[in-house]
Amino acid sequence: MKSINRRFINLQTKNPYWSSYTCFAETIYDVGFSRQSIHNWFNKLVDKNDYAKEDKKAIMSFLESLGKHPGIIKNRGKLPLGDVFKAETTK
Repeated sequence: MKSINRRFINLQTKNPYWSSYTCFAETIYDVGFSRQSIHNWFNKLVDKNDYAKEDKKAIMSFLESLGKHPGIIKNRGKLPLGDVFKAETTK
């Protein structure tokens, strides 16, 4: 299992001048962590002074989009090569 905590600590160590929010966003970017993991670790790792409380819902939505499964992001905009494609080529 990929560890958000371990990745976050490594990033913070390498980038001491980054905010905890920036480190967290970089930690989850394009890795495929679940929505529940993102919310849970955000509450544990990100300093409450790094964001406005009223913006938390929008921030969480943004972070969820960053953390989408890598396969989904890499294939965005490409046509699926499923049964539809096979049907078109056999006509």
